[in-house]
Amino acid sequence: MVTLIGALALVLAAAFAGAAIYVSVAEQPSRLLLDDRAMLAQWKSSYERGKVMQASLALVSGFFGIAAGALSGRWSWFAGAILIMANWPYTFLVILPTNEQLNATADGAAGPASRALIEKWGGLHAVRSGLGTAATLSYLWALMR
Repeated sequence: MVTLIGALALVLAAAFAGAAIYVSVAEQPSRLLLDDRAMLAQWKSSYERGKVMQASLALVSGFFGIAAGALSGRWSWFAGAILIMANWPYTFLVILPTNEQLNATADGAAGPASRALIEKWGGLHAVRSGLGTAATLSYLWALMR
């Protein structure tokens, strides 16, 4: 049972990491090529679609990681769970203020300030790629033991 639960934690963390990496290496650079108004509109649309998916992946992966850790007694499952779940407080405490500023900006008011915020957001979001990748590696290590 631990193997199945742990494998689910691993798959979900890998999906989270893959989505975060995609945003960092493909979507964000492409977004930055747009004019300010189109860039802000695209960011808002993407953010609305992505937040529920990534939040759910992190939450469910963390739950499975905790379950695998509780069943096996292996700390590496808990480490993976902590890493993937760290995306929640990181997002609320570090990224959310930028998100709120961007969402509060009317599309017609887009300009250098909104561009700077989206550039800042890209750097902040890259940390989520790192947390997802670290969680995936921790889960993989736990599964292989």
